[in-house]
Order: sequence, then C-alpha cells, then structure tokens
Amino acid sequence: MSVQISYTMATINFLLRSTKEVAPLTLRLLFRDTNGKDFVYSTKTKYRIEKSYWKKHNTNSKDPIVKNKQVEVNKELQEIENFILDAFNNAKESEINKAWLTSQMDLFYNPITDVKQSDLLTDAIQDIINNADTRKNAKGGLGLSKSRVNSYKSLKNIIVEYQSNNSIKVKDVNVKFAKDFLRYLLDEKGYQKSYATKKIADLKTVCFDAETNGVEVSFQLKKIDSTKPTNENIIYLSTNELQKIEDADIQSESLQNVRKWLLLGCNIGQRGGDLLNINESNFVNRNGLQVIEIKQQKTGKNVTIPVLETTKKILETGLPYKISIQKFNKHVKTVCQLAEINETIQGGVIEVIKKGKGNTHKRKVNGYYEKWELIGSHVCRRSFASNLYGTLPTPLIMQITAHSTEKMLLNYIGKQGLDYAQQIADFYKLQELKEKKEPQLTIIKKAQ
Repeated sequence: MSVQISYTMATINFLLRSTKEVAPLTLRLLFRDTNGKDFVYSTKTKYRIEKSYWKKHNTNSKDPIVKNKQVEVNKELQEIENFILDAFNNAKESEINKAWLTSQMDLFYNPITDVKQSDLLTDAIQDIINNADTRKNAKGGLGLSKSRVNSYKSLKNIIVEYQSNNSIKVKDVNVKFAKDFLRYLLDEKGYQKSYATKKIADLKTVCFDAETNGVEVSFQLKKIDSTKPTNENIIYLSTNELQKIEDADIQSESLQNVRKWLLLGCNIGQRGGDLLNINESNFVNRNGLQVIEIKQQKTGKNVTIPVLETTKKILETGLPYKISIQKFNKHVKTVCQLAEINETIQGGVIEVIKKGKGNTHKRKVNGYYEKWELIGSHVCRRSFASNLYGTLPTPLIMQITAHSTEKMLLNYIGKQGLDYAQQIADFYKLQELKEKKEPQLTIIKKAQ
C-alpha cells in the first residue's frame, strides 16, 4: 500500500516494504528524462509507521483516530516531498541516481548549517564554486578567475561520472582513492599526466577546504601525492631556429606580423596573453633605460624587461598589429613550417574528438611530429628561458619569466642533473681558457 504524490516532472511514492509491525517508510522517486526514458529510485526514510495503520492510510475512514493520524502523517510526508522535489528541480539529470536520492534524504535529516558543510565530495566542490567570488586567489585578492572556477566545475563533472551510483564522501579521499582516481584520469579519460595531477591537486584543495568547514577528512589526505610531473618533452626554438625564422622568405603580411610577434615573444619571455596585449604604453624610460613594463595576467606580478638591441631590431618597423591568441597559435605553425622548422620530435597535438549527437571534446594526442606542428604561444617564454639558461644569471631569468623559485624554472625548461654537470664543466673550461690568456711575465737581463 502506498500514498502517491504527483509533480510536474516527477512522482513520489511512499511505501511500507517491511513485514515488521513498526518500520520506516520507503520513498520511491519516478521520473522521465528529456529523452523519454523512465527512471525509478528508492531510499528509506526515517519516518516509522505502524503496519496496522498504514493499511488504513489511503482510506476514507470515519474513525476520528485514523483521520487525525492521516493529517499528522501527511504533514510529515509533505515536508519530505517538498524537500526532495525541490532538490530534483535544481539538479542536473546526470546527477540524479540512487546515490543522489539517498544523499538528499540524508540532507533532509541533517541539513547543512552555517557551521557544517555536507560531507559529500560533490557538495564540497560545489561550495567552492558557489563562493568563488569571495575566495582568496593566487594574486592575493578576492575572487577566483573564470578558468579556476571552470577547473572546479570540470572536477565535479568528472567525480559525478567516476562515482556512478555511489556517493563519495570527503573522508573517502585517501591515498588509495587518489591512486585509483589518477589511474582513471590517465587510462579511462585519456588525460595528460600534467592535467591529471592538477586534478588531484584540486581534489586535495577541496578536501582541505571542507575540513576547515568542519567536515571529516582522511588522515592520509596530506600524504596524497599531487606533485607536478617533470616536463618530458620540452619544446622551444633554439637561437639557430629563431635565425631561420627571421631569415625565412615570407610574403604574406599577416604571417609577417605573426613572425614579428613570435620573435618578440622569444626575446622578452612572456606568456602569449601578456605578449599579445603589449602596446606603446608598455614602453617607458626609467633612469635613461628603455624598458617594457607588464603586469602579468596569470600571476598579477609586475615585470620589467630591458629593451635590448635585439628587441630594437625586431621593432625597427614598429610594433606588430594586435591579433587574438587563437589566430597566433594557428598561424605561427605556418610561419615555422615556411622556415623549415621540421625536425621530427616527440610531443602532443590537440585533436577534436566527436562524442555523438554533435558533441565534441579535445584531447592531446602524443606521438612524433614535425616540430612546426607543435609550436604555439607557449614556445615564447620557454625559448627565452632555455636559450639564456647558463648564460644569464638564473635570478635575472626568473625576474623576467616571473617564476617564484629556481626549482620551478628548471622544471619548466626541463633541466636535470646532467645539465648541472655540464654547466660546472663549462665553467671550469672557461676558467682554464682565461688562465691561458693571462699575460706572462718575462724577465729581461739588465743591459750591460
């Protein structure tokens, strides 16, 4: 026997499924999705009812005791109904499953207060998204960037897919979970190592944030490894390749403009977004020295770059005209192809993969490609740092690239122990050459 409550998009039934004399009612949610497919999910409530009464609940009993009981029971069930249907209307179809229904029932009996947050992992992620405008950002101000918010939205979607019909709680995120989830990101989703480890780092941030809100976390949380992997395929343009690009016979005015941006970028070591926003106002004179002053979009750091003779040569005919980073990334490949930057190297290219029904997603596909195919705006900053490493003092390179630590810089350009050994060997070789060039003192006998 059940009591049925209809709703415009869903139907809820309350049933007594136990043979015991007194037992909790079961809530059953029925709905049809936008594709016309029917779904039925059930979960237990904490509302206990007598079996003898439940047989009479849907009757038009004239017994005043039964009638009073019906009013009481309907009031309790109406509160549950309102809560579940309200949650249903605010949820995405992809989120609704048995685990979701069970978690909503738990929230009904244990509502989130100002001092206590839900212990579900997806709710913890959503809490960060909801409060993004008041969270401290990497620049020291308030408000997460749009890209950071999108990163957390992406994490939530992945977790929803990963947990399937289960509800992962914040305290479930331990070392084993992190390893299994990382394997899922790499093998099942096909993500790059750098992206997958970033998702693990975001996951830890979510859990630590939930802990500050009173949510229980795993004692292993701090032991989860989210270290960014060392760059394996460092792609940059050497000084010889940059000379080939400068000397290449390029007739197209638009490609000449892209070439000028590329050469300028490799000369001043800035990210694509900062590079392509440079205009005359960025060029200033400080104490007789002409410099380029930039406030980096990503870090918020102010960077001052001296205008060297190489920079002046690039800008002899003026600044290149403004283009979007999308056009730059597209046409810079053509520039490098015309300059015959065609060494076969290992790397990854972005491919658009169809998911059906007109949906697509992008994936980086690793393999061996001609070098020009792998060139994008990222090459500017990395070429600057790679070409000057070992020539210009490292702290000065960091001042321009705005790397916070030497370790970050060395990982960025892929320097390993062998590079240090080579640098030390070159230093001693240079010292030997200097000693050989020292003028020798010759003693001449006093003339008679």
